[in-house]
Amino acid sequence: MSERQPYKSDLSDERWALVEPVISAWKARHPSVSGHSGRYEMREIVNALLYQSRTGCQWDYLPHDLPPPGAVKYYFCTWRDDGTDKLIHDLLRWKVRERNGRLEDPSLVVLDTQSLHAAAGVPASTTGRDANKKVPGRKRALAVDVLGLVIAAVVLPACAHDNAAGIVLLDKVAADNATVVKALVDQGFKNSVVDHGRKLGIEVEVVKRNPDDVGFVPQAKRWVVEQTNGILMFFRRLVRDYEHLASSAESRVYWAISDVMTRRLTGTVTPTWRCA
Repeated sequence: MSERQPYKSDLSDERWALVEPVISAWKARHPSVSGHSGRYEMREIVNALLYQSRTGCQWDYLPHDLPPPGAVKYYFCTWRDDGTDKLIHDLLRWKVRERNGRLEDPSLVVLDTQSLHAAAGVPASTTGRDANKKVPGRKRALAVDVLGLVIAAVVLPACAHDNAAGIVLLDKVAADNATVVKALVDQGFKNSVVDHGRKLGIEVEVVKRNPDDVGFVPQAKRWVVEQTNGILMFFRRLVRDYEHLASSAESRVYWAISDVMTRRLTGTVTPTWRCA
């Protein structure tokens, strides 16, 4: 069989080298029952996930020269459930932070939420309507560091108040990042988030908008989470919530940011889907 033509989303050798140790270690811990090494190369499985992330295609619309949808979906779900996706993401984040002269773990995070329309077929029990933004679907909440790298992601029905998202985010941040002592939030978050942060040993500061500002004015330090939300919009699978499970939607965030970080670490330019 001739070698397939590459897609722009494919991992280069340098980018694959950043991910391969984790995948190979996982594969060694999960040998096939029959003893064979598997029908599909792990690099191609990851390439298929990144292709879907960038293009937003359905499982059955994955190109025929990539591994079949059933195999790709199996690994996506397995890595989602056992935390391999987040392990890859966290290891890459530590590398990016170190390259930028920072400690592996942050001391400050920035929280924000984004409401997204849900696609047809997403269970109604996992969605709602954001009364403020008039968006029916889900609410994606992020905690990022000062570089805009994701520390934690949470997906809830869009009807959930920012307070609920903030509390769950702070719990996740505190559980995995004991170094975090401060969080910045906007005025959509209320006192309950501030109080919950205090219980966790995290000072939550509500950054208020200057009443004299007209139009969109980035707020110092808080703007990085808006930038991260914007970056996620380059991944069509994340523009709308297509996932049946909220945990799958969270996993998509980790894969997308992992894609971005491998490019940053190797100096690879991210190709745009916009027409010239």
